[in-house]
Amino acid sequence: MVPARPDLLDVLEGTVHDGTFLNPANSEYPVVVLGSLAASRLGITGVDAARPPQVWLGDRWFTVVGILDPVTLAPEIDRSALVGWGAAARHLGFDEHPTTVYVRAEEHAVEDVQRVLGATLNPQSPNEVEVSRPSDALAAKELTDSAYSSLFLGLGGVALLVGGVGVANTMVISVLERRREIGLRRALGATRRQIRGQFLAESVLLSLLGGVSGVLLGVLVTSGYALSQQWPVEIPIVAALGGVAAAALIGAVAGAYPAVRASRLTPTEALA
Repeated sequence: MVPARPDLLDVLEGTVHDGTFLNPANSEYPVVVLGSLAASRLGITGVDAARPPQVWLGDRWFTVVGILDPVTLAPEIDRSALVGWGAAARHLGFDEHPTTVYVRAEEHAVEDVQRVLGATLNPQSPNEVEVSRPSDALAAKELTDSAYSSLFLGLGGVALLVGGVGVANTMVISVLERRREIGLRRALGATRRQIRGQFLAESVLLSLLGGVSGVLLGVLVTSGYALSQQWPVEIPIVAALGGVAAAALIGAVAGAYPAVRASRLTPTEALA
C-alpha cells in the first residue's frame, strides 16, 4: 500500500490503462489504483464501473478505480497499490509523513536539484534525507540522446564533406569547359585576381543556393512532422543561419583550388 497524491501521475509521466487515477473527489474514500504488475498478480485486467473489483487492504475492502500502465521512471509503482492521502490516514493508520518524494525537474537542472533537495525537505537534518540519482530510464535517455547527437553530427560532417567535393568537382569542370572564356577575358585585360574572384564567387553562390534550399527543406520537414504530432513548432534561427553560413564556408574552401587554377591560365594557353 502506498499513500499518494493526485499529482503523482503527472510527476512520473504515467498513464492510466483503465479507469481513473486518484483525484480530490475520491482520495478521501476507500478506493485504490493498482500498478500494472500488482493488477496482473491479482488477476484484475479491467475496471467495470458498474461492478468494480475490490481488494483487501489493512482491515477493510478497497474499491479498485484504476489500473496503471507500466511506469518507466518509477518501476516500484508497478508493484504498488496507491491509496489517497486522506483515505490512508483515516483507514490505514497513515501518519501523513511521506517516506518517499518524487521530484520532476528539467534535465539540465537535475544535478542542481539533487544538491538542494535534502535541505529543502528536511532543513534541520538534511543528511537524513537520501537523494537517489536520476532513474535508469532518464540516464539511458540522456545516453541515447548523446549517441544520436554524435551520430547526426557525424552524418552532417560527412554530408558537408561530400557537398564540398561535389562543388570542387563542378568548379574544376567549369574551368575546363570555359577555358576560351577565361582566355578571352585575360586577352581583354582581366587580371588574375579578377578571374580568381569570379570563380570563387560562383562557388560560394552555388553553395549558398544549396544551403538555403537545404535549410528550407529541413524547416518544412521538421514543421510538418511536429504539426502531425501536435507538437509546438520551434525552429532555432541561429541553427538555420549557421547552416547557411557553413554552406558558404564550404563553398569558399571547395572553390579555392579551381579559382586559383583558372587564374593561372595564360591567354595563349586558354585560347589554344
